[in-house]
Amino acid sequence: MTAAVAEHRSEGALATLRRGLGLMPEFRRGLPLTFALALLATAGRVVVPIAVQQVIDRGLAGPGGPDVDLVRDVVVVCAVVVVLTAGAVYAMNVRLFRTTETALAGLRSRAFRHVHDLSVLHQQGQRRGSLVSRVTSDVDQLSTFMQWGGVLGVVSIGQLLVATVVMAFYSWQLTLLVLVCFVPLGVAIRFLARQLAAAYGVVRERVGDVLAAVSEAVVGAPTVRAYGIRERTAARLDRAIGRHYRAQVRAQKVTAAVFVSGEVVAALANAAIIVVGVLLGVGGDLTAGTLVAFFFLVTLFVAPVQMASEVLNEAQNALAGFRRVLDVLQTEPDVRDPAVADPGAARELPHTPLGVRFEHVSFRYAPGARPALQDVDLGIEPRRRVAIVGETGSGKTTFAKLVTRLMDPTEGRVLLGDDHAGWVPLDRVAFASLRQRVVMVPQDGFLFDATVADNVRYGRPGLTDADVHAAFEELGLGDWVAGLAEGVATRVGQRGESLSAGERQLVAVARAYVADPDLLVLDEATSAVDPATERRLTHALDRVTDGRTTLTIAHRLSTAERADEVLVVDAGRVVQRGSHADLVDADGPYARLHASWRRSSAGEPQPTA
Repeated sequence: MTAAVAEHRSEGALATLRRGLGLMPEFRRGLPLTFALALLATAGRVVVPIAVQQVIDRGLAGPGGPDVDLVRDVVVVCAVVVVLTAGAVYAMNVRLFRTTETALAGLRSRAFRHVHDLSVLHQQGQRRGSLVSRVTSDVDQLSTFMQWGGVLGVVSIGQLLVATVVMAFYSWQLTLLVLVCFVPLGVAIRFLARQLAAAYGVVRERVGDVLAAVSEAVVGAPTVRAYGIRERTAARLDRAIGRHYRAQVRAQKVTAAVFVSGEVVAALANAAIIVVGVLLGVGGDLTAGTLVAFFFLVTLFVAPVQMASEVLNEAQNALAGFRRVLDVLQTEPDVRDPAVADPGAARELPHTPLGVRFEHVSFRYAPGARPALQDVDLGIEPRRRVAIVGETGSGKTTFAKLVTRLMDPTEGRVLLGDDHAGWVPLDRVAFASLRQRVVMVPQDGFLFDATVADNVRYGRPGLTDADVHAAFEELGLGDWVAGLAEGVATRVGQRGESLSAGERQLVAVARAYVADPDLLVLDEATSAVDPATERRLTHALDRVTDGRTTLTIAHRLSTAERADEVLVVDAGRVVQRGSHADLVDADGPYARLHASWRRSSAGEPQPTA
């Protein structure tokens, strides 16, 4: 947990609201009129007690006997005010619902976009279920409170203020008595609110843990079944649910204490008013109508206090979720779009074939960790097909992530361009320019739950189905597309699971092809496919990589054999560089890797270390 997150968790409710309102301009714009309607609605509620007092003291017990006309007039005025109050309550609710939904939709959208702005490294350090819960469950909890507890809270505050003013007008002595009775409750609620804030902070974290466990179990269902670990997975989920249950119970115990405290104080206040009110009436300081009206007013005063436990419960739950959402929004991305951070300094990539230059680049995944790359200093000419090979954990994938700026170097810098048009530091390139000119095809070939054509269109929006089909034809994949149930209109399912791993890669390669990048980074697309699909992919990749700079993380060294140049990475350093023909005949890591790969491909036993 960072110091900033710990500080935010301990902040008070008002500090959280101030921090949140600063990020929700839509909500701030709607508040003044909503509060005005709330004030009108609550002011209307004191009309009934005032009418009761007037009817008793002047209409029924007046000096000239019962005054029917006065009673009638009071009842009519009271009815009109009640109708107007109902209209104000309706308008206030509609405005509050609309305002909160508009504000929360904006908050949810900003939180979602900000999660995507965070670097891959930051996202890998978070449980994805926890990140998802902040955009969904935590915002939903806030929405529930603002549309229920928020309405009740606004009305209750207004009701307390108006009731107190009218009570003081009728009897300052009884009003002071009521306030004295509720002062200890105010002190207790302040203490219990801090307890609730801490308790519900844990509850919201446990919700994220449950969502993470559920998400992992669902996504990993094939592995769960394949290894027969259903019971173990269920037990892990049960533990997450159990922790959430215990956190909820602890929070509810504090809520119960608030509720009981309110009930006890309300009972004491009513008893005290009966005793003192009768004594004042006997002494001639209070009329019967005023005493009855005062009981009505005390009811209006006590009702919000008695509801405070439920409102406080929902408020602290919502504020705990709100803090988690705000913590995401206020996490500074460690890889920032210069067009946003410093628009004046943002640059476009030159409109020439792109080369790559590493200037003494080092990278660590955590402070003090072993370098994943160390002092890499090299240049790659435009339109060269370069294979990056090495043992697992040597730094190949880190190399690719730095080139595509999914992460920034710990030391040194990466530049794109060429000697003619100049070199641009990657951290100064606007994301819009970078993502248009540089494309990475990951090994898993992730697809969205849409059609084949829709997935390809992520590379270039606006293509028609006919354009997509033509792209497959150009890649030599027309017969494969024709064999699908509905051609390019075939739905691929979640994560593309209706297709095989190799077929997902075919779609991913087509997506990269229509994007028409100048620099293409491939995380070996043919490493986990059958031989027939590998031949299709190899042919398609030859077409995609033709005439553009290509960096390929090569797991199968057949890719390195076809490359213009090979970089051999070992323990974070580039230890060899050259063509396949030169390196395979030289004594070094590449020759050993290639010999081992050839033996593995031929099915020969591997030598022991």
